[in-house]
Amino acid sequence: MYIDLARWLSVPMVLFMIGLSGIFLNRKNIIIMLMSIELILLSVNINFIIFSVYLDDLLGQLFALLVLTVAAAESAIGLAILVVYYRVRGTIAVEYINLMKG
Repeated sequence: MYIDLARWLSVPMVLFMIGLSGIFLNRKNIIIMLMSIELILLSVNINFIIFSVYLDDLLGQLFALLVLTVAAAESAIGLAILVVYYRVRGTIAVEYINLMKG
């Protein structure tokens, strides 16, 4: 099965750039930063799946499934930490998170 690799790899590249821009351009909202990290992980998963199909190997798809489960656990733990932090401090502004040191 022939797929045009450059055309298919442009989609994860665009998702990765959107995720990076979401992290670097938006330093105020922690939830958008978490969603940007999820976009980056999604683009890596799409790359694993594309190369798995291109090389006719199932290992890339299994690894993408593993990364997906780790990303879901990371999201759940991150949101739980944000809820607890909001209850203690009353805000989730990124500027005040450095007060958690010590």
